[in-house]
Parts: sequence; C-alpha cells; structure tokens
Amino acid sequence: MSDDHQFDEAIALESISPGQFLGRTSAPYNNMVGPFGGVTAAAFVRAVRLHPDRLGDPISLTINFAGPIAEGEFEISTRAVRTNRSNQHWYLELTQDGVVATTATAVFGTRRDTWDDDEATPPAVPAPSELESGGFPEFIAWARNYEMRFAAGPLSENEAADSAIALWVRDTPARALDFESLTSMCDVFYPRVFQRRGKYVPAGTISLTIHYFATADDLAVQSDSFVLANAAARRFHKGYFDQSAELWSSDEKLLATSHQVVYYKD
Repeated sequence: MSDDHQFDEAIALESISPGQFLGRTSAPYNNMVGPFGGVTAAAFVRAVRLHPDRLGDPISLTINFAGPIAEGEFEISTRAVRTNRSNQHWYLELTQDGVVATTATAVFGTRRDTWDDDEATPPAVPAPSELESGGFPEFIAWARNYEMRFAAGPLSENEAADSAIALWVRDTPARALDFESLTSMCDVFYPRVFQRRGKYVPAGTISLTIHYFATADDLAVQSDSFVLANAAARRFHKGYFDQSAELWSSDEKLLATSHQVVYYKD
C-alpha cells in the first residue's frame, strides 16, 4: 500500500479522540451526487482497522446511506459493541455538523483452518488482455480511478434484456489490493436500472452489505492484478431493485460477495 495513492488520500482518517476519526471527501472520488459509495464504505473499514482494539480482519460490513454526504469534513465514530473469542461486532456512524449521514455495522474476526469447499464458480469471460479498456462517462469522477475491461454489460443507450454485468477492474494507477480497496470495488457497478432501461435515471444505493472471504494472504497473492467483478439484479419493483455481486481474484478465488438495495425513479 502506498500512502501517496489518491485512494489512500481519499480514505485518510485522523484520530481525534478514542474511537473518533476525522476525514474529508475527495473530489477525485465524487459521484453524480456526493462521494462514491464505495469509497465511503472503504473509509468505514479503514476506521475499524485503525482502532487499537480491533480484532482480526473484515468478515462482514453493512452500510446504510441515510442521507447525502456534503463536500468537506466528516467524522466517523466507531464502537465495538461485543468482542467474542473469534469475532468482534462494531457499530459506526458518519456525521457532518452533528447530523448522521451514514451508519454501518461490521463484523471483524480471526479465521481458522477448517474444511473448505467452493460451490460458486466464476463466470466464463475472456482474459483482460483480450478486452478493450472502457469505462464510464468522463463526468463520473470516481470511475476514472479504475481501469475497467467489460466482458458484458458496458454502458449503452439501448435497453437490455437482462441486468448481468461482468468486468475486470483494478485501481489506476496500479495499487495492491487490500481490504479497503476490495470494499470499494464491491460498489464499482453502475446502477442495474441504467442497463435495463438504456438511459440514466435517478438512482442511489440505500443499503449495501459485503461478505468477505479473502484473507490477507489472498490479497497479497492478488497484489495489483485485475479483479473479476460480476453482478445482476433480480427484481425492479415500485422504485427499488436489488443487486447481488461477486468479486473474484485473478486465480479464480472468490474474494467477496455483495448485496444491495437501490432506489430509482423512472
């Protein structure tokens, strides 16, 4: 990890009191309204990882975007609500001027050697070298920080029959994957309703849950190679839709899954 990378600058936190951290929004990671949700989620993970009482690594994170985050400073409060022998439960809040904008719960823990099995399999897609680099429109600032190579579901002005998307993605400039950047990549997909409707409509994530399977050793092996990310929705109904996603290492290990509910207007 390089502290000079713009991603590390975007999630930089200063300890101002026990369990309290001061951060600031970053223009390179702006979305159409407010900051990119993935970088906010990453800041929550960074806050827990900076806490001296933290046990282990991320197992699960649920983040609820309660209101808009304005440009400027914010505070993150962290509280370990219970610590067990192998896992630890956290409650977090992001506030601006005393008003809660985002809340989160997290589970951190230690992993043990156990019986393992993989039932999920990665989608069959061409290698990154066989795909052209693409991305989002220039006005979506945060997307410029990622190199994207779409195997399915690039942005289009045509309606699509389904919402499935698959792309290879990594930070640009290159940066070794860690838990914070993996967290951010779990939100790298544009809203599935854009794909189905073939146009931009007002949409925003309400709640995002990430389950982590990667260990620190897995991330060290991955380094700065491309991550394969795929996602799809299951139902669009009365202003809300869901999205389930998987993130795979370059050697076909499942690193994380994510699930979110998104509001939309059309």
